[in-house]
This record gives sequence, structure tokens and C-alpha cells, in this order.
Amino acid sequence: MLRVEGIDVYYGDLQALREVSLEVNRGEVVAVIGSNGAGKSTLLRTVSGILRPRRGQIMFNAANISQARTSRIVEQGISHVPEGRQIFPTMTVLENLEMGAQFPRTQKVQQETLAQVYAIFPRLKERRSQKAGTLSGGEQQMLAMGRGLMARPALMMLDEPSLGLAPLLVSKIFEIIQHIHRQGTAILLIEQNVFHSLKIADRGYVLENGQIVLSGSGRQLLENPHIRKTYLGL
Repeated sequence: MLRVEGIDVYYGDLQALREVSLEVNRGEVVAVIGSNGAGKSTLLRTVSGILRPRRGQIMFNAANISQARTSRIVEQGISHVPEGRQIFPTMTVLENLEMGAQFPRTQKVQQETLAQVYAIFPRLKERRSQKAGTLSGGEQQMLAMGRGLMARPALMMLDEPSLGLAPLLVSKIFEIIQHIHRQGTAILLIEQNVFHSLKIADRGYVLENGQIVLSGSGRQLLENPHIRKTYLGL
């Protein structure tokens, strides 16, 4: 479904990604792990079209999207739930969700999609008329994910969805990710919670200093000595 081929990405003269390649196949959960500053968020911003690769290419369903507009990338079936949620705090929960369905393909089925989102996140239905900025951190994360689902993506990219949440909410968020996956959406997951992310991942990649240094199944990476020592403290 998604194939990233040898991309180099820069911020000005500073190189953030170097020859990064990865794949997400239909129906997979793929995790990308790494420390702060490794380039994980840069990778998702590049797939989304916010940044452009200076070298290499990004293919989605056999189409080259390396230079496509962000809106076009969303239309083609990729949604990006960014780190920090980035909801619209002065808008209601419902208005935030509606912002995720701004294209003809999604507007036609907006009410159907909204019902599906409410089934996954019943708290959002309860609070649909409430200003988004008054929600708790966990509810705001649910809203950001719900907004991403309103685009009816084939691939959902999640950037640190458990960041700043209490342990019980972290477990709930990962349960929701698995539920979304079972509904047929492929997941590209960026997470510092290495154990949880690799536990649910079909495959994973380790990004260090802007380069992929390891890849394998989620189970293989959890058993890897470098991962256990560096990221799990075992």
C-alpha cells in the first residue's frame, strides 16, 4: 500500500532523514520506534506532503505522491493524526469531526462515518456540543483520532497517540488502535511506548539519527538485545 523508497529529507541545510525506506502493506500495523529527535515525526510529515523529500520517492497504491499536495494525499486515503492532537479548541467536538470530512468522497457519507466514529468513541457523542478545548487529554486524543477517521482512510498514521496520558488511558488508546485496525484500516504508528507498539505491530522499524537501523516483526524486535537494552531498559 505505502512504499517509502530511499528518501532524504532536510530542514534547510540540516538533514533529518537519510535513505529511509519502509513499507506498509494492506491490513498491517507497522510501528516506527526511536528516541526523541530520531526523525519519526519528520517521516510522517513527509508522507503527508508537509515536507518534501530531496531524494527518493513515496508511492501509495502504485501512485507517486512525493510531490502531491497534502489535500490530494488525504483524498487518496492517508490520514495523519499529529503529535499533540492539534484539535481546534474553540470549535465543538462535532465541528472538529466535520473538519475531517472536507472532500466530496467523504462528505457524501459523512453521517454514516460519524455514526461509526461515535460507535468507537461514545464519549465524543456525549460531548458533541462541547468546546474541544474543554475536553480532557484522553478525550482530545480520541477526538484527534476520530477526526482522522472521518476522512475514511485506507492508511491512518498516528504520531505519539499515548503521549502524556495516564497508564489506564494508554491501554485504552492501544485497544482502540487495534479495533480500528480490525475494521480494515492499515496503521503506521509512531510511538515512544516501545513495548505497547511492538506488541500490536505486525512489523516494525527502528529509526536512529535519521536512518533505519533495524527492522523485523514486532515479536522479533521485542526480543532483540539492542531494543531490550536501549528502549526497554532490560
